[in-house]
Amino acid sequence: MITGNYPNLRLRRSRKYDWSRRLVQENNLSSGDFILPIFLIDGKNTKQTIKTMPDVFRYTIDNLGIIIDKAIKSKIPMVALFPYTKKSSKNELGTEALNENNLVCRAIQYIKKKYKNEIGIMCDVALDPYTSHGHDGLVKYGYVLNDQTVEVLVNQSLLQAQMGCDVLAPSDMMDGRIGKIRKALDKEGHQMVQILSYAVKYSSSFYGPFRDAVGSKGLLKSDKKNYQMDFRNSNEALREVSLDIKEGADMVMVKPGMPYLDIIRIVKDNFKIPVLAYQVSGEYSLLNNAIKKGFINENSIVESLISFKRAGATAIVSYYADRINKLIK
Repeated sequence: MITGNYPNLRLRRSRKYDWSRRLVQENNLSSGDFILPIFLIDGKNTKQTIKTMPDVFRYTIDNLGIIIDKAIKSKIPMVALFPYTKKSSKNELGTEALNENNLVCRAIQYIKKKYKNEIGIMCDVALDPYTSHGHDGLVKYGYVLNDQTVEVLVNQSLLQAQMGCDVLAPSDMMDGRIGKIRKALDKEGHQMVQILSYAVKYSSSFYGPFRDAVGSKGLLKSDKKNYQMDFRNSNEALREVSLDIKEGADMVMVKPGMPYLDIIRIVKDNFKIPVLAYQVSGEYSLLNNAIKKGFINENSIVESLISFKRAGATAIVSYYADRINKLIK
C-alpha cells in the first residue's frame, strides 16, 4: 500500500534521468528471452520470401546456416522448425509427418551435425503441415478424431526425438497427448527430451499468415473450433494447463500472445512452471504493416514484447527474435 501523497511523494523523481529509469525498471528484454521460428522449404540454395510476412523467409536446408549463425551470434537459445510441405506430399492422414526424410527431420540432423548443442531445437508436433485438409489430426465425417490422432502424434514425437530434437511442442490440442508422448519417450530412452505443451491454444483469427507460410492456406476444411479453445474462455485455460502438467509437460505455451495477456498472467499466477507466449503471425504482420505505413514506429515492437514479460511470460516465440538486439538498442 502506498503511503504519503503529493508533494512529499513524487513518482516522477525516478523518471527524470535515463540512469534512474533503468535502475527501477521492473521488466527487461534480452535475446535470451526468445525462440526464433524458422520456415523450411524443399530445394537448394533458396531463401524464399513470404508475401504475408514481410522480412520473414523460408529456407532450404543447405541455407539454414544463414539464419542459425545469426541466431547463435545473437545468443538466441532456441529455434523452432516449421515445414512448408509440398502438396504432392500431403494426404488425408498426414503420413509425411512420419517420414524420416521429411524436411523437419533433415533440418534437425543438419543443425545437430553442424552446431552440436550450441542452440536448442524445438519441433512442432501436429499434422496440419502434412494433411490435405489442413487440420491438426485425422478427420472422420468432418470431426477431428482424438485418440487415433494421438497415436500418430506419439510416433511423430518419437521420430523427432530420435533425429535429435531437444524440445517437442505438441500444438494439436488433442486430449491426453502429453501423457502418451511422455510415456513413449521415456520408454524409448528419451527421458531428457523436453515437452513444451501448447496447453492453451485458442481458435484464433490471427493465424492466417502462418498458414500461408507452411502451405496450408486455402486447404482448411471448416474450422478448428472442435479442438482449439474458445477465445471467450479463461477458466478452461487453467484446466488445460493443470492436466498437461500432471501428464508431464515441462513448459506450457499460451497462443496467441497480445490478445491473451490476461491468460498468461492467470497461468503464471496459478502454476509455478515456465509459461511461454507466441507472438503469432497475425500479430507480427499487423505490427509490420503499420510500421511500414508510418502509423507507428519500431518502438512499438519492443513495447508489445515487454507486455508479454510484464504479464509473466518466461520466454517468447517471435518472428522479431533475430532482430531483437537491434530493436532494444
